[in-house]
Amino acid sequence: MDETEFWELIDAARETAEGDPEEQADVLVDRLLQLDPELILDFARHFEARYNRAYRWDLWGAAWVLLDGASDDAFDFFRCWLIGQGREVYEGALHDPDSLAELLEEFDEEIDGDGEELGYAADEAYEQLTGTVAPDLGIAPAPAEPEGSPVDFENERALADRFPRLWDRFRE
Repeated sequence: MDETEFWELIDAARETAEGDPEEQADVLVDRLLQLDPELILDFARHFEARYNRAYRWDLWGAAWVLLDGASDDAFDFFRCWLIGQGREVYEGALHDPDSLAELLEEFDEEIDGDGEELGYAADEAYEQLTGTVAPDLGIAPAPAEPEGSPVDFENERALADRFPRLWDRFRE
């Protein structure tokens, strides 16, 4: 599976689910079940690589603004959700996290921002298809600390200065 096929699966599942992250995960599992086990593992590698790549302080700060706070777990689930938004939103957020203010048409912190189930879709599909747990993917784990400069999450002025467009749209 190449990168384009990965993103096509993500996009098709999101569109079918009409943006609901939990439904998107269910649709994704169903679509992955149509593939052979090696392709599911390829999908999992693509997902995990992007998940690890998004382990950055600036993205955590953006998640903090969007979600009005984001614990370690909430940021993990946010990264899964961010991947689920598709290539344009994901890459745009990595390039400039503050651009999420323009990239996201709508954001409801009750349902958006939490893609926990998306993170398990490949494992679930692999296990259903093979009856065994997915093997190690053979990719490097995320670093122990997020990349980049730490963000002072408790300082609203610093968050507003660092993410002015997100702050204006989602916090004021």
